[in-house]
Amino acid sequence: MKYMITCLLTVVVATSGFSQEQSLKLWYTSPASATAKDGTSPWKDDPAWLQALPIGNGNIGAMVFGDVNQERIQLNEKTLWNGSRDDNDNPEASRYLPEIRSLLFQGRFKEATALTNKTQICKGAGSGTGNGSNVPFGTYQTLGDLRIDFGKSSPYEAYQRSLQLDDAIVRVSYQQEGVHYTREYFISAPANVMAVKFSADKKGALSFTATLDRPERFTTKAANGELVMSGALNNGKGGDGMKYITRLQARHKGGQLKYSGNQLIVKDADEVVLYLAASTDYLPNYPVYKGRDYAGLTAAALKAATAMSYTQLKQAHVKDYQRLFNRVSLQLAPIADDIPTDVRLQKMKETGNDNHLTQLYFQYGRYLLISSARKNTLPANLQGIWANKVLTPWNGDYHTNINVQMNYWLAENTNLGELHLSLTNFIQGIEKPAAHSAAVQFGGSGWCVNPIVNVWGFTSPGEDPSWGLTTGASGWICEHLWEHYAFTKDTAYLHKVYPTLREAARFYLGWLVKDPSTGKLVSGPASSPENAFEAPDGSNGTISMGPSHDQEVIHELFTNVLQAAGILHQSDPLLDKLREAKANLLMPQIGADGRIMEWAQPYPEKEPGHRHMSHLYALYPGYAFNEAQAPQYVHAARKSLEYRLQHGGGHTGWSAAWCTNLWARLKNGPEALKTFNDILLHKSAANLFNLHPPFQIDGNFGATAGIAEMLLQSHEGMVTLLPALPPEWKDGAVKGLCARGAFEVSMSWKDGKLSAATLRALKGGGCQVRYGDQIVVMNTEAGKEYPLDALLR
Repeated sequence: MKYMITCLLTVVVATSGFSQEQSLKLWYTSPASATAKDGTSPWKDDPAWLQALPIGNGNIGAMVFGDVNQERIQLNEKTLWNGSRDDNDNPEASRYLPEIRSLLFQGRFKEATALTNKTQICKGAGSGTGNGSNVPFGTYQTLGDLRIDFGKSSPYEAYQRSLQLDDAIVRVSYQQEGVHYTREYFISAPANVMAVKFSADKKGALSFTATLDRPERFTTKAANGELVMSGALNNGKGGDGMKYITRLQARHKGGQLKYSGNQLIVKDADEVVLYLAASTDYLPNYPVYKGRDYAGLTAAALKAATAMSYTQLKQAHVKDYQRLFNRVSLQLAPIADDIPTDVRLQKMKETGNDNHLTQLYFQYGRYLLISSARKNTLPANLQGIWANKVLTPWNGDYHTNINVQMNYWLAENTNLGELHLSLTNFIQGIEKPAAHSAAVQFGGSGWCVNPIVNVWGFTSPGEDPSWGLTTGASGWICEHLWEHYAFTKDTAYLHKVYPTLREAARFYLGWLVKDPSTGKLVSGPASSPENAFEAPDGSNGTISMGPSHDQEVIHELFTNVLQAAGILHQSDPLLDKLREAKANLLMPQIGADGRIMEWAQPYPEKEPGHRHMSHLYALYPGYAFNEAQAPQYVHAARKSLEYRLQHGGGHTGWSAAWCTNLWARLKNGPEALKTFNDILLHKSAANLFNLHPPFQIDGNFGATAGIAEMLLQSHEGMVTLLPALPPEWKDGAVKGLCARGAFEVSMSWKDGKLSAATLRALKGGGCQVRYGDQIVVMNTEAGKEYPLDALLR
């Protein structure tokens, strides 16, 4: 199961007869209601919020409702969490591990489970069972709302609002009382401010009041030519925690503008631009997590933004955004964009497929990642950056048993690799608390995280081992450290992350134990996230020794560390131990029914249609189950996927996205498209947010990655073109997808057949490119492009 990095491609162009100017926008002919009240339950999405349109720059996020008489812009700042640093590692836990393992090896699952549930949990309240707003774990929260009251109630017409994906600007236009009004909304990454421009075709037609508020813990007041909302959140221990500030200023032409009380007031203006800056005092400096000059930074940001013209600010925003977004184009449908997005989504229930929606959804996923994850920010969380309540679903945290990983599945192959660094920095930032967890909670060395991680360095198991004890999570997030190197061949980066990879592997060397019946090394006590089984003693089992998920993840981590050590010419005794342990790992078994066994023994699943596909990790996002080196596992994985789907699997938005990628890896385009279309048909809001439900952004990101995986793969030691092209994508073109080895690829196809393809080598080196049964072997030079005409015979 050796993995080879060979090449990475970029597609440069190919003509398909499609216009290069196709519309890339979400658009609607009615607003989202700015006056609809939000509910308090985190588990139920607010319908109006799911109609609003997201903008962001990785730090600040906003949902634009676009309502006419009263506007609402719901705000987020990605570091805004309540709670605080807490010691949750349980020093008593590790001494029970030998007894739990012994019970599991003896088949005494009921006793082992009871002891695990009692001892292998965190101290304290943990995540509050997903309700972290009143405990130290905390929750990601809304920053609040910018509300604008135009003081009107008259009817309007010719309404349209849109989110233009190629410039990251929301636009609203309408006519009211004989006046044509337009608005523009964007959040600039270079300036770190939100700008909102109101215009009218009649002088003196703009009058409104603007306010800032949030559900709790805020004070808003006008002072020194701006409106300021500030406060401190609950630290979960009865005191004040994170501090925040939001500043709003305006510039106007004509009319009057003043700040009074808790309002910004505009009367009879011709044009108004609002500028908003926000920050918290959070810094990722374990164990303090404070120290940012949030007041000074926001003041400076507004000063700089308002010193330039609106046009200059907008141009800088567009240039910065397009530097990332324009790297990739996808064309599947020469269809006029003459149907509003929400209507088009509903019409899919009749047609079953819409290639325009597919390419729009693909680019929307890239837009959302650019908007919620810049390299010097926290990574995108369960909701990216957009959340409208003080208690967000699952606390809006960093779930490491798939969710935060799925957020970044699209980063490399859709040419947004630098955004991956937001996750890289976070992983390295939690290494110190994770080393504490490894030592105190598990009595080991190295570092280890479990399924729930927050901004305060929580790396302990959760409150319930059935979902909260997954030590395989460390290896899974480490895959992302390796993947960025695999796609870029950046050895300076690999030098930086190698110690983190090595210390994760060190933990597993101490964690693995020998199975007395096979002599093989197994992980445990461990779950197969988040499934359960019927144990031989009749009990309900969630914990066992050597579940396939853990074994696959650990095998891959050891492989990657050893490869990295070879590339960097590292040599130390730990590497020899890794080689020996890797050779003695219990590998996943294929059951009598031909499926991958989810556990080390053929235990029946309690939920055959479970949403997690944990035992198929090595098919995707891993690479060990591949046709080149392990065809028997590929066949067994196909049977496993079919079985799970036949029993109702893939029923959540993110799970369907995972299935899209799994089918793509199985080279089955029709089934991959079927599962993707299920997302559009059943798991998409009007604004195309992916629904678990409730909203989770990982489904958006995972589905985008799946579309790319259908068009280009590079995990089998070569670059494969159009590996899972469905018949519905008869004609098309894609430009700029990336492959491992530091290559970009562009190609077009006609009547389902490749018609043109180009490879661009970013670093140079050997490369094999495959299309169907044809393979081209080449040596490349950095910076050069190579037409792949030999594959067109």
